[in-house]
Amino acid sequence: MRLKECVQPWLISSLNDPIVQTLSHSSHLTKTQIETLLIDILAENISGKMLKYDEKARLRLTKAKISRGAFNRTLKQAKENVIKSIYTVLLLGYLGVFESTALDPYLEIANKLKEYLEAYQNMPNKDAELNEHLKSMEIVRQELEKCLKQLSNTSGNSS
Repeated sequence: MRLKECVQPWLISSLNDPIVQTLSHSSHLTKTQIETLLIDILAENISGKMLKYDEKARLRLTKAKISRGAFNRTLKQAKENVIKSIYTVLLLGYLGVFESTALDPYLEIANKLKEYLEAYQNMPNKDAELNEHLKSMEIVRQELEKCLKQLSNTSGNSS
């Protein structure tokens, strides 16, 4: 099977994941940057070989041909946004913000996300069990999304 036929369905699935969509909506990364970063980091794992940037550019989901330069610019922007996010976390940790109880709701969301991921990874094979499992996952996903929306609505307000 050609690499593109392996990578693109995986990309589509990843980008359409409801949790990815919820988290990416408020992240520093555009959908194109997430796609490009995923290709850069994970396509070589799927292919089992080193890929050149023009090969990676051809893996993008767009119908239009993407040049190696355009791919690299998008990748650079994505990496810069990731680094800025990491610096933000480091800064907050250094300033002692993580020791504040004000972050407890964010930590709770992180735990719910972990619960969702564990549930996703432990999908049963039988149809009856699978349906119950999917219902549970949907409840966790909805709860996670609701909590994120509440935090984003109240995070600008001072108490």
